[in-house]
Amino acid sequence: MAECGVHYPSVFVVDSHKAFPPPLPPRLGRMRPRAGVAQTLLFLLVSLALCGMAIEACFIYRLYNPEPADSASSAKIISDKGARPVPTRRPNPVILPSKPVAHLTGGSVHHGPEIMSWSTDADPLLYKMEYKQGKIVIQKEGYYYVYSKVFFVEGSAFTHSMNQETPRYLGKDIPLLQSRRYSRKPAKEAHSNSYLGGVFHLFKDDSIFVKVKNTSQIVRSQACENVFGAYMI
Repeated sequence: MAECGVHYPSVFVVDSHKAFPPPLPPRLGRMRPRAGVAQTLLFLLVSLALCGMAIEACFIYRLYNPEPADSASSAKIISDKGARPVPTRRPNPVILPSKPVAHLTGGSVHHGPEIMSWSTDADPLLYKMEYKQGKIVIQKEGYYYVYSKVFFVEGSAFTHSMNQETPRYLGKDIPLLQSRRYSRKPAKEAHSNSYLGGVFHLFKDDSIFVKVKNTSQIVRSQACENVFGAYMI
């Protein structure tokens, strides 16, 4: 263009970004599926945690509040005439031994000058065995471990033995085990224990018993300090 005779150069404006279209804004529709998946996973995890807590609460409730047994569902005996209910029985809290056994305590001397007797006031353990006049009577033939322990005051010579009496040898005691103790200490100054134990074959109606020589040395302050017993092996 010429104005007043002055010539101006032509001016061209070049936009370098015109060759490329402007970037489009991100579409919000594409982000929604990702957000929806995350929310679903979070919901599932929370649901599983709540279910686990509910199940654990049920277990704890049943543990501390057991359901009472239904009396109508008691045990029944099946017979040819049909089923009939029977009263529920309490289980026996005492487990019976599988073999003969005897255990006596509270030894004292009543049967003769040497044979010790044992207390029967506290329901002694006697299973398939008998106790008569200080003696354990065998009811079944077999091998038995027999034992005895006495608590005594040291003084002069002390003898502790376990003997057998059998119908095969009438009027004769058979010594099974024996211990001797000699002490120079004056009487009532020291106490000691004597224990005997061993395995023997015994027949039916055989008897075993405990003998001591000096009965005045036996201490009877507690029942558990003097014991006598046997059990089949």
